[in-house]
Amino acid sequence: MRPFALLVLLLPALSLAQDGSVSGATSSAAAAGYSCDPTVCKLPACNCASTSPPGGLSPVIIIFPLRRPNSLLFPCSEVPMFIVYTADDAVQSYTLDSVNQFLAHRKNPNGCQPKMSYYVSLNYTNYTLVTDWYVAGNEIADHTMTHVGLPPNNEIDGNLIALNALAGIPLSAISGFRAPYLNFSNETLTHLAAAGFTYDTSATASIPVTANYTDAFWPYTLDYGLANNCLTNIGVCHGQPKLPGFWEVPMYALFDSRGQSGIHLMDPWLDSANGGTTVDDNATLAYMQSTFMAHYNGNRQPFGLYTHPIHTATTYPGVQVPLSTINMINAFLDWAQVQAGVWIVSTEQLLSWVQNPVPLSQLNSFEPLKCSTPQVNASICDGIPANEHGLLDLCAFSDFPFFTCYGCPVTEPTPDNPNPVQVTSNGQQPRERLPANCSTPWWDPIAGKCLCTGSSCQFQDNSRPIGPNGANLTGGGFGGNVSSPSASATFVPFNGNAAPIFPIGTWPAIMLGVFGVVCGLYTVQV
Repeated sequence: MRPFALLVLLLPALSLAQDGSVSGATSSAAAAGYSCDPTVCKLPACNCASTSPPGGLSPVIIIFPLRRPNSLLFPCSEVPMFIVYTADDAVQSYTLDSVNQFLAHRKNPNGCQPKMSYYVSLNYTNYTLVTDWYVAGNEIADHTMTHVGLPPNNEIDGNLIALNALAGIPLSAISGFRAPYLNFSNETLTHLAAAGFTYDTSATASIPVTANYTDAFWPYTLDYGLANNCLTNIGVCHGQPKLPGFWEVPMYALFDSRGQSGIHLMDPWLDSANGGTTVDDNATLAYMQSTFMAHYNGNRQPFGLYTHPIHTATTYPGVQVPLSTINMINAFLDWAQVQAGVWIVSTEQLLSWVQNPVPLSQLNSFEPLKCSTPQVNASICDGIPANEHGLLDLCAFSDFPFFTCYGCPVTEPTPDNPNPVQVTSNGQQPRERLPANCSTPWWDPIAGKCLCTGSSCQFQDNSRPIGPNGANLTGGGFGGNVSSPSASATFVPFNGNAAPIFPIGTWPAIMLGVFGVVCGLYTVQV
């Protein structure tokens, strides 16, 4: 059997945990028992759960008819219409190809390519592609190490530590979290706040925005508790948990012709629509457009495209390309971008605007939405593919090999040991991990040197209380611990450079990994 055919056997392992469906309302006003004082709770540190846009901006659409026959009406509003694009799970070349086919050719109204949020779990993740994706301006966020619902603390904290150590993502940059299966608890949220996260985005807005009792709130802080998922999660709502300054960014459901009974959330193109028994891309497009317009013509709560990219992958070997669905999603985005005031953003970009809302007319100069790809021209391993030729380290583990700029660990990261000691056999020199005082594109891990010499690229990371017994940790070092504060080939990222091709000798490692996974799956099934 050829390698590509064997790799197909990995697909079930990669897809087992890809869920995010809801079957009905997850909250109600009575179940929420929510009360917030807007005279006390004020931006940027606090925001009440509300269907009204933040900052007192008016969503009212003033209609200006264009003076020509059969012309469209032109809407004008102070509130942008945000499309939040996210992806979950492992990062591989085929998942980034999948995202790129929808976003890489697009521009926001300010001329910048849209950015998105990737909620990363580490099984099957290629760390160097995480680095590339972050340096290209996208958000990297936490989705636990091994994709477990109701995650224990070490699954959350270990993901932070491993992404910092092996992908060079600053601890302060990993500000968001999404629970696998959207399965979280009061304790999950409490730990996220204590660990220095800015937001969670696991709760569902499950009632149409057109309903008087909708739970489609703009992002809000938990100073007065959670106001979503009150019918499904124990220990939340009625003022709990009280986490001042910690944000919930709801995931906004879509609704087909059945209204609230026809609810869809993640990967809606995998669902049948309108009570049917088979997937119909035309029907999916219709309810995506109708849900979008309900948001657009109302209070302009964000519209979410929450994806598992593997389902629309075009470069996963041996898997039939869902061309009709891909064309449908692009048709939706083409149509949405024709509407006035529409921006495609990451979750962190949305939250930056909610914390400091400016009118739509000023959004072109809003700093978090500006083009952000750094310009570093040096032969260093720094997340810019053009700089990295011959510098990546191949970590040929038996279950799944990966590349990294930051030196291979002797064992794979686990929740109990997320930052193993670095390999130094055969006289190999260890690579120095990203320190707290240098940003990812400017750090040379082989020389252990920061190339930033001016104020424009200066950086200082934050410590996070994610060590043993809540100890504050930062990045840096060579593996084995995290320092205390005192101490694939077709992927084209947004910066236009190609990812490295696997070098000679990689395929045997991949084949061995495939064999291990297949054997593991067989053992579980038997």
